[in-house]
Formats: sequence, C-alpha cells, structure tokens
Amino acid sequence: MVSMAISNSRQSVRPSLTGALTLEPTADGSFTLFSEDFGEWFHSRAGAYTEAQTTYVEATQLATLALLPALTILDVCYGLGYNTAAALTTISQVNPLCQVKLVGLELDARVPQQAVAQHLIAPWPEDIQTILQQLATDGQAKGPSLQARLMLGDARQTVQTLVKEGFQADVIFFDPFSPPHCPELWTVDFIQQVARCLNPGGRLATYSCAAAVRTAFQQAGLSLGAIAATGRRWPGTLAQFTPVGLAPLSQQEQEHLLTRAAVPYRDPILSDSADTIRHRRQEEQSQSSLRPTSHWRRQWLSS
Repeated sequence: MVSMAISNSRQSVRPSLTGALTLEPTADGSFTLFSEDFGEWFHSRAGAYTEAQTTYVEATQLATLALLPALTILDVCYGLGYNTAAALTTISQVNPLCQVKLVGLELDARVPQQAVAQHLIAPWPEDIQTILQQLATDGQAKGPSLQARLMLGDARQTVQTLVKEGFQADVIFFDPFSPPHCPELWTVDFIQQVARCLNPGGRLATYSCAAAVRTAFQQAGLSLGAIAATGRRWPGTLAQFTPVGLAPLSQQEQEHLLTRAAVPYRDPILSDSADTIRHRRQEEQSQSSLRPTSHWRRQWLSS
C-alpha cells in the first residue's frame, strides 16, 4: 500500500504551488499570509500569534508537559512556523532543560522562508528566531536541548516515513488549510497515519470542528473534546486515545456527528487529487442514511 501511494503520488498530488503568498495583518498585530493556491489565510484574522498560543500551546497544556525531562512534538502543516515558535518559547520558559524533539511537515518551502525574509518571526525571542531560520534554510536545527527537522513535501507521504521510523509524539499540532480547500489532509486515511505517530498518552489539537473531521478522528481510534479556537465561531478539537480529561462535546456537536456532514473524506491510496476526494465524499453522502444536515441546522437555529 505504501509503495502504491508513493508511485501514484507523482500523478495525483496537488500541482506545484506557484500562486502568490500575500502578506496580511491580523487583529493582534501579527501578520499572516494569504495563499492564492488554496484561497485561504494561514491563520485566523483574529490573530496569528494568538491562535498559535491558544489553539495549540494552551489547548495541549504544553506548559505542564514541558516539566517532563523530554518532549516530542509533531507540527503538521508547519507553515510560517508560528505554532512551533510558540511551543518552543513556552518550553524554554518553563523548563530550559527539557529535551525537545520536533518534526514539522510542510508542503511549500516558500512559506517558512518568506516568514524569515519578511521578518514575521521578529517578535519571538532571538534564540527561537535562530531555530526558525535554520529550519527554513537548512531543514534542521540542533542545540543542547533540541533536535528539530522540517520535512518538505506532501504530508501524506512524509508522515509514512515517520510511521516507518516509529516516531511517537507527545503533542501533535494539526493545522492544514480547511477541509473544503485541502481535503487531502483531512481524510480518514491520512488521519489514521497521523494517529500512528501519537503516543498512547499524547494529545492532538486542531482548530477544526467539522463533523467529517471529527468522524475521521474517531475512526482513527481517538476520543474527542472541545477546545477554544481563536477567532472562530465554533470550538476546535482536542483528540487523544483516552477520554479522560477531555471537555465533552455539546449536545449540538454530538448531534452534528449523526448527520451527513459527518461522512468523512477518504483517500485509500494516500495520493488522490483534491477533486477526486471531494467527489468520493459527495457520492457517499448522496447514498448515506444519516440525517440530512439541513434538518440539524434548522433544529438548532430555531432552538
């Protein structure tokens, strides 16, 4: 299966990214980029730095985990490096002796490079800036208490490398573009691979609460909880192998998982195009016996 995904990926993965990356301000004074290729911003317009701190660092209780002697982090869709920067800053403040192993997965090398070139990382401490610069230029950064690498390419393929290595993360930041714009990284099949990189007591945080996404996490064997998601109307999601300590989903959220919106995206060979993945889901939704999502929406709008 792995060899098939790799060989087919040459024909089916998203075409080379050549669209413009436009600098955009956010409400907390930080900057993000708008991707012409995906038609989305990299962060919430409510605040890029705030999102990294709240949705990822605080949601995973990283400050508490940093008290451990060692910590492993997987940053899926590294982007401008803000989630990594917020994590490393927090760890260094809490426990500078914590031995950190960090891997970032990123498709577009231009993004971390532009973050450095346009001084978007300037507000972070100087030592953190140096790490982000090294990752953007060399793909790795090492120090007395850090081993970090940035793996470029389609995350559906690079995650398989991590699985083969037996990589196990205490914390996973899961931050792709939204499911409608980047369905490739929200499929059951990809999320199952990511879950294989999460240690039994680990935590995964994402801004998304889409029913299709949450169903995919459940099918990967993960329990779900709600978390605050900066600048978004709905909560994000915290996923882990045990339900202990998770904030329960509301009744509205639970019922959303019983509608056709919960039909997940699928990509069995981990190399299908975005259009193929969308079409497959639409076909499955059209044949689903689940409750129409419009009925759920009307119920809760009127309540």
